[in-house]
Amino acid sequence: MGITLIRMKIMPTSPDVDLEQIKEKTREIIKKNKGERIVFEEEPVAFGLKAIIVNFEQEESDNAEIEPIESEMNKLLNVNSVETLDMRRAFG
Repeated sequence: MGITLIRMKIMPTSPDVDLEQIKEKTREIIKKNKGERIVFEEEPVAFGLKAIIVNFEQEESDNAEIEPIESEMNKLLNVNSVETLDMRRAFG
């Protein structure tokens, strides 16, 4: 089986939100759904608002899906939206 590389963008509700708290909860959700090698970046959007970009990998299998991860992240406090930016198969 291969590995799937996933890149997601998380938009907070305001510039005053604690991004570290969102990152912590996101890490828990990804690990619960068998994601590994989680890396966070912050991307300036406008007026002090920063988006969180999360990159992680997940083993390719029949039960490895991205929708449950997106759904759980969208339910987090102070998260406005979650978008999958890229999802691709990695070999190696």
